[in-house]
Amino acid sequence: MGDLHEAARHCLAVADPAEKLRLTHATWQAFLAGELCPDVHAPPPEPIGAPGRPERPRLVNARQVPQRGLGTAEGRAALVHAVAHIEFNAINLAWDAVYRFRGKPDAYYRDWASCAHDEARHFAMLSTRLAELGHAYGDFDAHDGLWAMAEKTALHDTARMALVPRVLEARGLDVTPGMIDRLRHLGDQRTVAVLEVILREEVAHVAAGTRWYRHCCERDGVEPVATFFSLLRDYMGVSLRGPFNRPARIEAGFVEEELEQLVALALQGDSPRSVAR
Repeated sequence: MGDLHEAARHCLAVADPAEKLRLTHATWQAFLAGELCPDVHAPPPEPIGAPGRPERPRLVNARQVPQRGLGTAEGRAALVHAVAHIEFNAINLAWDAVYRFRGKPDAYYRDWASCAHDEARHFAMLSTRLAELGHAYGDFDAHDGLWAMAEKTALHDTARMALVPRVLEARGLDVTPGMIDRLRHLGDQRTVAVLEVILREEVAHVAAGTRWYRHCCERDGVEPVATFFSLLRDYMGVSLRGPFNRPARIEAGFVEEELEQLVALALQGDSPRSVAR
């Protein structure tokens, strides 16, 4: 039987998107077939670095990524590309969660291997739509915020579960419905159909983050809500943007107390005093 940690490392290391997708699906199928399992005697994970990824897209500061309107085919392609970049990063994030954090319950590894499989499928759907719009992954600049947070939380599984799925990836639950509405108004039903699948399935991915975040808190004997906001302040400050998709976040495991505090932080970030700071 093969080692799941080593298989995850191989998936992480592959740079070519098509090969990363192929290997991700094959690894998931091998895991389902019982051909892979976490090896307790596997060597410890290597220090985190950049994952395997193609030379393009060019990675720039998030503020340097151009904002394009959705009224043109070019603007819609840029939006699809931005979401595709998030999904490509999400493949690597899921495999890093499998590779880096050891001694977890079997259900943990199943959740994140399954997530990698889903994210690979999402990336393939978006790549197809990009091609229909006359573009390919790498044609537009992108930023590296998701992976930067993976690097910050590489030694802290509680922080990783709290901040990557429950903050950065959960942002997709908040903004995607608005994207869908605007694209539907513009008659772009092809992109709408892809985003609807992704939105529906991303709820389960954020829920996995909630589940394993709470598992870490229970292990460490800490209170989940207070710890979540402590980690948020320590790693990200208090700069949050609303509004929040309350129904989707509740389905993904957020509690009302968390949502109320998130709204308060977002309002604080919008206040003139916060802007002045």
